[in-house]
Amino acid sequence: MDDTALANLLADNIDTAFETLVRAHVGRCHAIALRVTGSHHDAEEVAQDALVRAYRALSAYPPERIRELRLRPWLATIVINLCRNRHRGAALPATSLTPLVEAGAEPQADALAGPSATAERRDAAERLGALLANLPERYRVPVVLRHLDDLSYAELALVLSKPEGTLKAQVHRGLAMLRVAAAAAGLEELIA
Repeated sequence: MDDTALANLLADNIDTAFETLVRAHVGRCHAIALRVTGSHHDAEEVAQDALVRAYRALSAYPPERIRELRLRPWLATIVINLCRNRHRGAALPATSLTPLVEAGAEPQADALAGPSATAERRDAAERLGALLANLPERYRVPVVLRHLDDLSYAELALVLSKPEGTLKAQVHRGLAMLRVAAAAAGLEELIA
């Protein structure tokens, strides 16, 4: 079900349709939080809290407002804000993103290459995830949302409350920093 149809269902009856929203977006909320915080535990709590806050907000919105919501960027905004609030005053941790790699965000090895090639690719993807986690937050968050969550620049502007041009520059700089770090780590083939 697409988000427009889901928003219409939510506008008609939030209590019966909210489970559909949770099933459709809980994985995304968790993945965004994991990519931003680098902590599986924090990501679980952020995703759960984001969905609770979404329910409370939707319960207070009139049906017309719910129908107009762009659910993906709206939920991403809630998740990003919760991640920031969780680490207010301290830098977000830069840790390995092993759970992300295990969830399938790794480059796929050739099925005929065998287990050693798969293990090498998994190791390289984990190291690449750690490099991503080490980017400064102002670059990491836009890169994650643009290239790992597939939000458009217009959606990024909604989520991060920044002009599209600024976000394009931050994504470009973040990718450039990631390429330099990947080259230094011998992982340049993973960054196109």
